[in-house]
Amino acid sequence: MTTSSNITADIEREVMLDLVRVTETAALRAGRFMGRGDKEAADQAAVDGMRGMLDLVDIRGTVVIGEGEKDQAPMLYIGEKVGNWAYDGPEMDIAVDPVEGTRLVAYGLPNAVSVIVAAKKGSLAPITAWYMNKIAVGPEAAGQIDINAPVRENLRVVAATLRKKVRDLTVVILDRPRHARLIQEVRDCGARIKLISDGDVSGGISAALPDTGVDMLMGIGGAPEGVLTAAAFKCLGGEIQAKLWFPDEESKEKAVQQGFDPEKVYYTENLASGDQIIFAATGITDGELLQGVRYQGDRAITHSVVMRAKTRTVRFIQAYHDLRYKTVRSKQRSRELTV
Repeated sequence: MTTSSNITADIEREVMLDLVRVTETAALRAGRFMGRGDKEAADQAAVDGMRGMLDLVDIRGTVVIGEGEKDQAPMLYIGEKVGNWAYDGPEMDIAVDPVEGTRLVAYGLPNAVSVIVAAKKGSLAPITAWYMNKIAVGPEAAGQIDINAPVRENLRVVAATLRKKVRDLTVVILDRPRHARLIQEVRDCGARIKLISDGDVSGGISAALPDTGVDMLMGIGGAPEGVLTAAAFKCLGGEIQAKLWFPDEESKEKAVQQGFDPEKVYYTENLASGDQIIFAATGITDGELLQGVRYQGDRAITHSVVMRAKTRTVRFIQAYHDLRYKTVRSKQRSRELTV
């Protein structure tokens, strides 16, 4: 006898692989612009490929975190319907970052990835603007952190939980002027710091995976990236806490007018709820989490990760694409293109 839960599970398994194909397509298209100094071209290529591939996925999806409002983004804008909208397809929230780290791609720097999250409708917090102050740890330290506590206290507690000394901890922090004080506080405590120029989704995930050498993520990054990281953590068992952060009083007042509480702490479950969540990412440039796209004549190689919250399954997929036969979707041209 086939139950509704079995049907849902089967659909999730099928969607998992489809989502990998979506991020592979975005990475294959954006990867051609590595080191060419053009952030916009890399992003446009990834958006076009991702949107084109989403047409083939058996879901009824709505973009809740995307490239911006409709007037500013021709594709993957907030509210856009994606998927083939077959009558029996599941309704899903879709969050995307076709290129997390456009500058990384433009200048050939590490850790650029293409990311997509699909979740049961209503599961993803539609926080699409502003920044978030974040702290994130892996499964072993989940439940031990407090974003309102002093930096020293969080470092001490996490070190004790991981059975390490504070000096053995490695903390990922975005290399930004706004983090000068945070960086100094961490240094004063004796912990090690890994500064990254961009890509705090990858940085956050590295804190939740074993054998990355990263124990924590701290600091201010994009709010949409916070939701993507939370979705990954629902699959990995880590924890993220976040509070909205505003660069000026004007943006803070605007947020308050829209009903946001600047003092609210967003926990993992507030940002990505339930267990019907799938996270997929493909490397564009080489990084600690994923290898970037490699082009070898008529062949391209991609490296991806796909995770499912219900089973906490994490799969790394290395795919070999024969470009003599494979075509890469393009929404803009409404057809498939070779790369």
